[in-house]
Amino acid sequence: MTSTTTRTPDLKIPYSACLLEQTPDPCAIVIVGASGDLTSRKLIPALFNLHQTGALPEPFFILGCARTPLNSARFREKMKDGLREKGAVDPPAWEAFSACLQYQTIDYDDPSTFTRLGKTLEALEGRFPVGGNRVFYLSIPPALYPATVEMLGKAGLAAEGKPGWVRIVVEKPFGRDLASAKELDRTLHAHFREHQIFRIDHYLAKETVQNILMFRFANAIFEPLWNRQYIAGVHITAAETLGVAHRAGYYEGTGVLRDMFQNHMMQLLALTAMEPPSRFEAEQVRDEKAKTYRALRPFPVEALWESLVLGQYGAGEINGKAVRAYRDEPGVDPESLTPTFARMKLFLDNWRWQGVPFYLTSGKRLPEKRTEITIQFKEVPHAMFRNTLGESISANRLTLSIYPQEKIYLTFQTKNPGARVCLRSVTMDFNYHQNYSGPRLDAYEKVLLDCMLGDQMLFWRQDGVELCWGFLTPILRECESCGDRARMLLPYESGAWGPEGGDPWMETLE
Repeated sequence: MTSTTTRTPDLKIPYSACLLEQTPDPCAIVIVGASGDLTSRKLIPALFNLHQTGALPEPFFILGCARTPLNSARFREKMKDGLREKGAVDPPAWEAFSACLQYQTIDYDDPSTFTRLGKTLEALEGRFPVGGNRVFYLSIPPALYPATVEMLGKAGLAAEGKPGWVRIVVEKPFGRDLASAKELDRTLHAHFREHQIFRIDHYLAKETVQNILMFRFANAIFEPLWNRQYIAGVHITAAETLGVAHRAGYYEGTGVLRDMFQNHMMQLLALTAMEPPSRFEAEQVRDEKAKTYRALRPFPVEALWESLVLGQYGAGEINGKAVRAYRDEPGVDPESLTPTFARMKLFLDNWRWQGVPFYLTSGKRLPEKRTEITIQFKEVPHAMFRNTLGESISANRLTLSIYPQEKIYLTFQTKNPGARVCLRSVTMDFNYHQNYSGPRLDAYEKVLLDCMLGDQMLFWRQDGVELCWGFLTPILRECESCGDRARMLLPYESGAWGPEGGDPWMETLE
């Protein structure tokens, strides 16, 4: 009898098919605040890369505008300098791209400059027929959002034409508490409709973050175990080695809870814990995220420190280099009580997750830059190996590593070779870029492309923003008004994993 082996053929999908599903409509990209750091470090490099891969529409043009007095030639040179810092710039590619790059000076409080901005757009649309399609990207401090939105609206730049769509991109933070988030939303909706508003969180556009839903819902082997019956706890970590650097002015009034927990950490929580949407479409996915936020158990503010640790970094060493304490950073109050580290234990009151603790940790000046989600499974329920291995066997653990390693790894038990029964933990892993050498979209490339396509999947919806602020605002109010605030802010040395002994409630990972 002859046996035959059947082999599933390799499906050769062209790189371009995965990189780009469709090309956006011709459009103008207006960067408000274009003289700032974000534009030269992130936005222009992202748009330049999209242009090189053929992902930008034809025609298109980019109009930068800000208070800084520049002409278009000087603006192009400044943007080219930013690209050079990332590597060599191909001259023909830059020449083609920069021909579509323009600049105009504006004043955020002067309506006449926005009227001139509208006339400039009309003139440029005569040269680049984009059909009235416009993206306004607010690359400005959040304090300038209301005035700028008001000016765009009064100048008639928020109205959509026939044809022609208009979209506005707003960077986080979306307010500093629930009341200010609602006020910002009222300002936006005074001139823009909800489908025009894109609230960006670049964390969501990271490939490994997007892969969380694929991993959970496109595979049959993990989702049946993804619940309270099999999972003991979930650890979500976003650690940074950097201090506040040039962001001290912003960070002093913000702190780690507003800077990281209201947005990035809550998004990672939702992707980890949400139910499967009926369809993989923007509104269905965002519906399920909102359900997750609604299931958050109100935080025990009456016993705040039983579920929350706050810390502030002191002097120490990072990568062998001495670094200063937070209070010694330029622009920081020498008696500042701003937290730079937080660890929080929270629960979701729903059928899937009842009783399972979620531990969210984020901080600055920690030993390494690391973002990951660790699923700690329960120990095996029957001690059949008690006589040979003792009372406890290390539980399985699944880690979704987002940065610096883009990989997934599963730890499980196996027997050591030999006559004696000895277990060892082994790891099975998958590197996200293994066997792939094609083009990739970084986070800003992805969100810019999605905005041009009108795809809201990776952007916040206002109900999600308000639900997260509704959960965090009582915590912030209690943290910032309690009488022993200074005593509760625990110091930690730069290069350590946060304050020592401040979280006895924490279930550590062995």
